Amino acid sequence: MTDPSRDRSQELRRLRPHPSSVAEARHAVRAALRTSLPDPDLLDTAELCVSELVTNAVVHAGTEIDVAVVLYDGGARVEVLDRSAHLPVPRHYVSLASTGRGLLMVDQLCTRWGVSSRVNSKTVWFEVGGVSDLPDHDPTPMSGSSLLPIVPVVLRRVPLLLHAAWQIHAESLLREILLVRLDEESLSGLEEHASASAAIALMEQQIRRPDLGQAPEEVMAGAVEPLVSADEIVLEVPPGSVRHFAVLNRLLEDAAEMADSGSLLTPPIQPEIRDFRRWICQEVARQAAGDAPVTWDPSVRRGPPASAPPLRWDASVVQQSAEAVIAADDSGTVVAVSHAAATALGYPDPAALVGGRLIDVIPERFRQAHLAGVTLHLFAGRGPLIDTPVTVPALCADGHEVLVEVLVRSRALSHDRRLFTAHLTPA
Repeated sequence: MTDPSRDRSQELRRLRPHPSSVAEARHAVRAALRTSLPDPDLLDTAELCVSELVTNAVVHAGTEIDVAVVLYDGGARVEVLDRSAHLPVPRHYVSLASTGRGLLMVDQLCTRWGVSSRVNSKTVWFEVGGVSDLPDHDPTPMSGSSLLPIVPVVLRRVPLLLHAAWQIHAESLLREILLVRLDEESLSGLEEHASASAAIALMEQQIRRPDLGQAPEEVMAGAVEPLVSADEIVLEVPPGSVRHFAVLNRLLEDAAEMADSGSLLTPPIQPEIRDFRRWICQEVARQAAGDAPVTWDPSVRRGPPASAPPLRWDASVVQQSAEAVIAADDSGTVVAVSHAAATALGYPDPAALVGGRLIDVIPERFRQAHLAGVTLHLFAGRGPLIDTPVTVPALCADGHEVLVEVLVRSRALSHDRRLFTAHLTPA
């Protein structure tokens, strides 16, 4: 925090890691600034920005939070300190992200903002009004931080696009299960959420995200193997953070089961997405224990299968269609196929495809893009290929590929489920 010897510095209060602390910080900052910043717009900005920073600290750090205000001629700096060393990441990749835009809002509203980092804590600050002569960052270096031990976790054949999509899904699940488990009597839900968020933040800082753009032609050109995978990434995990991955894996396993049963608003997810989470969390635990790396293999199932309830819809619309149509649910399971579609792909009967995976008719080099695309559509609203005809190869029953024009449509059903239909015509 700011040097308390400054006569214009006010250490407002220490807050507990609880949602009620957001309102408490907001009221405290308004009270501290009311006389020195009479402009109501600046007061509103300070309230909004401190709400965002304290919310981030509550959700992602899960530690005690200190809030301070530094007054200077023409403005004020508000500082929020938590006991987590993981730095906040403002997300400019809006095309892939559904969360994390709060810091972009802070950036747009305040005069300037920044982060002061220590070994076991950080301070995120912002200024409203005029620019101060206070330093942009903490002049005290992170003593010995470069000498801190790490566990090097070697990740091989990392599916970058799948990781980006999984992370958005994971954050959605974590937010919802936090609301389910949090109550006024216990903070264990927040503490576990903070541990899981710390693991996600560590991966976000070290695993790059591919930028596919929004235009269909850009997506089709850039979303194929090997462009969307990394041969090897060494994830540097502090020893104390190894347990965060175990918490993340357990929380998301529980949340996925709740989503499958319909107990959450978050819809079921494709099994490959949850297998990716199991793989990366298991790799951290295994390699921390001294085991050799295991390469990512999307064909390996790493846990119990999903058990999402069947969709409630009229399958005869597809089954009786004279067009070549394949329908799949939001977990990627084929739920209906027309005779024309089965014939076009070399299958003697539509039943040979129903109940299987939609990726079985997608060439392997496009499968990661398909899995990520469905996930990003469900959780970030991204859909550059929805309702847009594209020419792609389809995989036939005998293993050969045939070019088809595909028109994918997405339909919302009851109980927050979604149906996808692919309409095929010869290219």
